[in-house]
Amino acid sequence: MSGSADGAGDDQESAGPVRVLIVDDHEVLSSALALALEADDGMTVVGAAASLAEARSLLRAEDVDVLLLDHRLPDGDGIAAIGDLQEAAPAARIIVLTASTSDDLLVTALENGAAGFVSKAKGLDELKAAVRGVMAGEAVVSPELLTRLIPRLTRRESVQRVQLTDREMEVLALVADGLSNAAIAESLVVSVHTVRNHVANLSAKLGAHSKLEALTIALREGIVDSP
Repeated sequence: MSGSADGAGDDQESAGPVRVLIVDDHEVLSSALALALEADDGMTVVGAAASLAEARSLLRAEDVDVLLLDHRLPDGDGIAAIGDLQEAAPAARIIVLTASTSDDLLVTALENGAAGFVSKAKGLDELKAAVRGVMAGEAVVSPELLTRLIPRLTRRESVQRVQLTDREMEVLALVADGLSNAAIAESLVVSVHTVRNHVANLSAKLGAHSKLEALTIALREGIVDSP
């Protein structure tokens, strides 16, 4: 399984390069990431912030498609600030860059609305793939990791049930099984574009910014069962 509403990826080529904002206080790492992403014809780095305050300022000044967010920042916890940053740029997909493999940390990122995770131990190719993935409407997290984290999501006691269509429920169940949009399309014998539209619609109904956040909300609130 490799989450803003689906459908964005269809228009990416005509919309120009993916606009990336890097939020990391390690200057050497941040500079290296910027150089690597800028070398990709499909991406452009609109800025690099060393703090949450700088990130908020840049989000107000720039159009951002993908925000690469470090966990520990000088003025706060990046993961705790996901909701605040998402309010500043509702269309941006947030990928958490972390050196930690703590389940607690990753569960909190899920619950706060992250579109995916990338370990700092991974290579640049994986990071670029993650950026492309969220722009194509995918959830950037391995099925194995997602299966491990799902049981730890905090269940809400009182929830107003969201009305999803039968087809949206089918799509959501397949997302919970860890299927990519292409695999869901094959299973339902429809186009990937149709699947993206369904994910876009159910994400909007759930108030989610990404496919991964939509799944997290649905599992947490009992709209779909854990796989």
